[in-house]
Amino acid sequence: MTTPARSPVALAFGGLLALAAAMGIGRFVYTPILPFMSEGLGLPADDAGLIASANFLGYLAGALLGASRFLPGSPRFWFLSGLAVSALTSCAMAATTALPAFLLIRFISGIASAFVLVFSTSLILERLASSGRAGLSALHFAGVGCGIAFSALLVAALAHLSADWRLLWLASGGVTLFFFLLAAWLVPADNTRKAGSAEAGFQPAASPFSSGSRVRLILAYGLFGFGYVITATFVNAIARATPALQPTEPFVWLTVGLCAAPSIYIWNRIAGRLGTRQAFAMACVLEAGGVALTAVTLQPVLFLLGAGLLGGTFMGITALGLMEARREASDGGAAAIRRMLAVLTASFGLGQMAGPWFAGQLHHATGSFSAASLAAAASLMVAAALVAR
Repeated sequence: MTTPARSPVALAFGGLLALAAAMGIGRFVYTPILPFMSEGLGLPADDAGLIASANFLGYLAGALLGASRFLPGSPRFWFLSGLAVSALTSCAMAATTALPAFLLIRFISGIASAFVLVFSTSLILERLASSGRAGLSALHFAGVGCGIAFSALLVAALAHLSADWRLLWLASGGVTLFFFLLAAWLVPADNTRKAGSAEAGFQPAASPFSSGSRVRLILAYGLFGFGYVITATFVNAIARATPALQPTEPFVWLTVGLCAAPSIYIWNRIAGRLGTRQAFAMACVLEAGGVALTAVTLQPVLFLLGAGLLGGTFMGITALGLMEARREASDGGAAAIRRMLAVLTASFGLGQMAGPWFAGQLHHATGSFSAASLAAAASLMVAAALVAR
């Protein structure tokens, strides 16, 4: 039986929906829901940071497992399975109030979101390239920002109707399930793909630590993971806890998402003019400014500007880092590229895990996220210096 073909635009849009569901909603909806959980459960900031770190630990495990060349099954099977699990884990968050259960659920959700990112990206970018429409990859990656913006609107609308944190999680899971059905239809199985075409055979992989340039990129990527994630996790909680900033709460996560949606296209253009490393460094500096703004300002407009700078850079930095890693390892073939990407993902994941835990501990000690956010901004400046060298 022949599977119906899809146009490149339909494939890219299917990828957009997949990333919107698993990343923009499944992974990041915790940020706008967190203030409602903190209020409804009396959840302290250090526990909130621990829950976020569990999700990032799951993401790290899922990304490394997804990078393995020995994982059986097709990319389509794994990214659709990840979408289904993402929907189920979002719904499961409404079924408990126990911290250990929250940690386990968010850990599994992190694995699922990583699988969707890794496998949907590899499948869809391969098909777009084979059709001569590789430029549509920007539409695929825009799904993260679109999902963040959509989750902000969803949470704000339901909160206006007096929904509690449980209903917010259930609604997020329901939307993810709907996007799963659309993505399954838009990205059909490919019966024409030849087995073994992706691998030309095993070859020894050069060490990702074989040059100072690679080591600096790996360190910078980990510092970026630490630097962006504190604000990305707690920005809504900061808005709610600060009386002067409370009017921004319904809009702050929406601002992040709207600025993230076109960011990869913009930063790819900048990288084409300045070079990938220079663009990476510039984005880190801008993001550091945004993170610092959210830490120190009491002006709603400046706070939203800080959120916009975060949204406009974090996905761009993510993509630029992966592009540069591929370039660094390209002389060693597919095995070297895969190993370099795995190490880069591990560094990023460790930074992501450390950030929320560190911020929660500092909040417990100081009663504020300001010190943690300023430390995050400093780490982004160090990342910029390492890469620009």
